Amino acid sequence: MRKQISRFLGRVADRLEQRGRGRRLRSSRMFAAAVQDRLTSSWIGSNATADVNIRAGLNVMRARSRELVANNDYARRFISLLKTNVIGPDGIKLQSQALLEDGKSLDDDANNKIEKAWKDWGRVGVCSVDGRMSWIDCQKMFVSSLATDGEVLIRKYKNPRVNEFGFAIQFIEADHLDVNLNQDLKNGNRIRLGIETDSFGRPVAYWLRMSHPGESMGSTRLSNYQRVPAEEIIHAFILDRPTQYRGVPWMVSAMRRLNHLGSYEEAELIAARIGASKMGFFESGDGDGYEGDDTDDDGSVIMEAEPGTFEQLPEGVKFSSWEPDHPTTAFPNFVKACLRGVASGLNVSYVGLANDLEGVSYSSIRQGELADRDAWKVLQVWAIEHLLGQIFPEWFNSAELNGMIKLGSMSQEKRERYLRPSWRPRGFAWVDPLKEVRANFVAVQNGFKSIQDIVGEQGGDIEDVFKQKKREKDLADLYELELPVITGGVTDDGEGPPPEQNTPEGDNENES
Repeated sequence: MRKQISRFLGRVADRLEQRGRGRRLRSSRMFAAAVQDRLTSSWIGSNATADVNIRAGLNVMRARSRELVANNDYARRFISLLKTNVIGPDGIKLQSQALLEDGKSLDDDANNKIEKAWKDWGRVGVCSVDGRMSWIDCQKMFVSSLATDGEVLIRKYKNPRVNEFGFAIQFIEADHLDVNLNQDLKNGNRIRLGIETDSFGRPVAYWLRMSHPGESMGSTRLSNYQRVPAEEIIHAFILDRPTQYRGVPWMVSAMRRLNHLGSYEEAELIAARIGASKMGFFESGDGDGYEGDDTDDDGSVIMEAEPGTFEQLPEGVKFSSWEPDHPTTAFPNFVKACLRGVASGLNVSYVGLANDLEGVSYSSIRQGELADRDAWKVLQVWAIEHLLGQIFPEWFNSAELNGMIKLGSMSQEKRERYLRPSWRPRGFAWVDPLKEVRANFVAVQNGFKSIQDIVGEQGGDIEDVFKQKKREKDLADLYELELPVITGGVTDDGEGPPPEQNTPEGDNENES
C-alpha cells in the first residue's frame, strides 16, 4: 500500500514539473504584455477592425462627448483652446502669391482681386447656405465639431441661387451618417457605416438620413436616406487605423476620468456645504421624538436654524453635532493629479487646461507653451489640408464663372498658379520678447533664418510688413517728420545683440 501511494505521489510530482517547464517555456517565448495570468485576466483587448469597434460605441461616445462639452468646465475649456489657438481671432488667412509669366514678379493685380473676392465671400450670410455664419465662424465650427463628434460633414453647394459667387457650404451633423447602415450593393460597391465605397475602398457616395435621428426613430431602409456623391461632401476626421472610415471624439480616452472628476467635485462641494451648516442629530433617551418648530407633509420634524441663536431642548433629548471635514486637505492634489491625466489624453498642457499658473517658473511655462504651440501648428496644417485646401479650388472656379473674379483668359498653367495660394494661420506671441528678438537677430545675421521666417512665426507676411513700413515712411515725409531709427536690439556699432542687462521680471527660473 505504501509503495502504491509513493508511486502515485511520484507521478503527480512529475506531471507538475512538466507543467511548470511548459509554462516557463511558453512565458519565455512571449512578450510580457501578451502573458495571460491572474494580474491581466481583466485586461481585455480586441483584434476587430476599426469599423467594428467604432460601430459598437460611436453613438454613445458622441453623446457623452457632447454632454461633457455642454456641462463640464474642463471639456469646454478644451474646445475653447482649440478654437483660440488653431483658428484664432482672424481665422486662417488666404494670401495669393501667383507670379507673372516671367516667374519673378508677383501678379499684384490678380492677387489683390482674388484676396478681395475671398474676403467678400467670407462675410456673414454669404459663405454658408443658412446665412448665419462667417468664414471665421465656419473654421471654428470645423475644429469644435471635429473634437466633439470626432468627425465633420460639410456639403458643398455650387448653385447661382445660394449667393453671387455661386458657391456655399453647409455643416451637417454626423448623426445623419448612420453608423448602422451596412449593405452590399448589386453594383459591387459596399456601404459601410453609411459610406458607399468602391472595390478600392474609396468613398463614392454618402447615404445621409433624411431627418436627424434625434427627431425620429427612422429605419435602415434605403428609401429613408439621401445618396449624395462623394465629390459634394467633405468628410474630415483623424485617421488612426488604415481600415477606419469614421472618426471618434477626441476626448475618448479622457471621458471617464472627466466624468468621474466632475461627479467627485460635485460631491465634495455638497459635503462642504453640509459641513459649513454644522448639522446634527437629536437623540431621545426615553424614545419621545423631538417636536421641533413644525412638520412637513410627510410628518418629518422641521427646525429653524439661524446664526447666533440657541434653543432649549426638551427633557431627555440631547443634541449630537455632525461636522464633516470637507473639503479634505487632499482635494487639491487629487484634482490636480486627475487633470494631469486628462490633459495628457487631450494632448494639451495641464497649465492651459486647468488655468493653473501657481508655482510655475519661466522655464517650465515656456517649455509647456512651446509644446502646446507645436501641437496647435500640427492641427493648423491639418485644417488647411482638409478644409481650406478642399474649399478654395471649387470656390475659385465658381467665383470666376459667376464674374466675381475677372482675370481674363488664362492658360491651364496660369490657372494652376492661382489655385495654389499660401495660407497664413495665426501666429503666437513670444514668451520673452527681449530674449527672442535678440536670438532672431543673431539667426538672421548668421543666415540661419530669414525675415519672412520670423514674421511668419507671428502669423504675418513680409510683403505686408514692407508695405506698411513704406506707408509709414510716406506719411512721415508728407508731414515732414523724421521717424526714429529702431535698431531692434543691436548695439550702436551694429555688431550684434547687446550684452545681457535689465533682466525682465520673472526671468529667474526659481521664481514662480
